[in-house]
Amino acid sequence: MELFSDRPGDEGLPGRERGFAMAAVMTMATMSVFDGSMVNIALPQIARALDISAGAAVWVSNGYLLSASMALAIFAAMASHIGFRSIFVAGLALFTLSSLGCALSSSLDVLVFMRVLQGIGAAATLSIGPAILRSVFPTRLLGRILGLNALIIATSTAIAPVLGGTILSALSWQWLFAINIPLGIIAMILALRVIPANPAATRQPFDFAGAVLSAAMLGALIMAADAFSRPGADDLTMAVSYGLIAILTGVAFVWRQCRATKPLLPLGIFASPRFSLAALTSLASFVSQGITFVALPFLFQSVYGYSAFVSALLFTPWPLGIILAAPHAGRLADRYPAAIISTIGLAVFGVGLLLLAQLPEHPQFWDIGLRSFVCGLGFGCFQSPNNREMLSNASREHSGYASGVLAIMRTFGQCLGAAVVGVILSVYAASNVIREAHAVKLSLWVAVIATILAVVISVSRLRGQRHDLQAEK
Repeated sequence: MELFSDRPGDEGLPGRERGFAMAAVMTMATMSVFDGSMVNIALPQIARALDISAGAAVWVSNGYLLSASMALAIFAAMASHIGFRSIFVAGLALFTLSSLGCALSSSLDVLVFMRVLQGIGAAATLSIGPAILRSVFPTRLLGRILGLNALIIATSTAIAPVLGGTILSALSWQWLFAINIPLGIIAMILALRVIPANPAATRQPFDFAGAVLSAAMLGALIMAADAFSRPGADDLTMAVSYGLIAILTGVAFVWRQCRATKPLLPLGIFASPRFSLAALTSLASFVSQGITFVALPFLFQSVYGYSAFVSALLFTPWPLGIILAAPHAGRLADRYPAAIISTIGLAVFGVGLLLLAQLPEHPQFWDIGLRSFVCGLGFGCFQSPNNREMLSNASREHSGYASGVLAIMRTFGQCLGAAVVGVILSVYAASNVIREAHAVKLSLWVAVIATILAVVISVSRLRGQRHDLQAEK
């Protein structure tokens, strides 16, 4: 297999060791996807089992998201101080042990605490996962391995709802967490064996002030988005308050990064227009995806009246499209400009969203599936080349930071997208202007607009890339 072939001058690890490192990183990625998707499905059962309200049960999901978001930038920076392997193994160990704690939890407080620990462990691994892949694979294979990573995540996304429903129908919700334990042990053995120690590149002090400001800013953004997605004057007041905190801490964070000897996130990484535009493109595209992922279940279940299981089946063409497109897109990105391929993918993604927004009142199964499949093809064609563009336009010593930015763009894009749907549903429900179906359709149209914005940003980097090529000549 080409991914594990060796050529003179290749950077990274020998072919066989690359495979073990890839398995460790992708096993963790699979666990994180499973953990998010399957746990959300189990929230009603968890609420009944622990005798808590549905609103309280939501914090089983929110605690994980909040802690992971607050820690992403911190762990990306820590990697330059103590190395990739130490961060990855520690995060993997914490994730695995807290999974055991979740499985043994008998109260909401303990379960939420364990989910917070899980989120911290996930952040430690996800923030540097792409950077580890870059460090162990040669540049000539970077697009392919990122495409395969997207393939694994998409496959996990497709399997997770059905697998989660199957487990819940036969076993208790605790088993959703217990399945992480053997997978985590295997991943730790592989990681300790092959991921390079990568000794710390700097002995300068860690930017603790920047870490606190970063966590406060990202956490406040998540809380603001969550509050905006709920109706009520009190929630709006909270959302505005959290938004102000996010702005103030964000300004303070930038000020700190400009003056710190060794900043948490070197702002110089954004000096590359191609890196910055790829990051903005990623953010806008994940806003679109976040909107659609929340809107479609409402469309399928509340509007069309399908069961949760049928809705999961209707959704599977999307990740299947990613599965088909991502490996080929990654391979093409190693041969042709990644920005061109990702822009084409975004355009196809936009067409798919446009088709979903125009679904009739009583569509056929195949019609829904085909439109979702077009979305998946487009997003699969976009994601891995765009990730390659980001990582390849950051120096190898900054690859950990670039990987962290990539994870932050994905997390906050999806979170903002979910908040947009919550706001739209709340407004229409409060005013009784039109049916919920129209609110969901409006959400999909907002996703189309966000994708158009992403295409515009992506096209602008094509012009910059052409200017760079002319300057080189």
